[in-house]
Amino acid sequence: MSRTCELTGKSVMTGNNVSHAKNRNKRVFRPNLVNTTLMSEVLDRSFSFRVATSAIRTVEHNGGLDNYLLKAKDEVLSAKARKVKKEIKSKNAA
Repeated sequence: MSRTCELTGKSVMTGNNVSHAKNRNKRVFRPNLVNTTLMSEVLDRSFSFRVATSAIRTVEHNGGLDNYLLKAKDEVLSAKARKVKKEIKSKNAA
């Protein structure tokens, strides 16, 4: 399982630990990922995603999973999230 948020695409970054003497050592910045279940109001179902905690706040800010996915770009979403987005679009069109 890769360390990537399924909704925002946030993933591992690399950088340096820099000491007071300016010695540099490689390090890894990992996103704070949690397994969570988000409810879709349009589909009346819940979906399990592995997302960053910042993404959970963003989903709540946008008014739920449905609104967030409709606004999100397909490039940053995982395949599972794109499938849910497609179902929401088709349900809204009908």
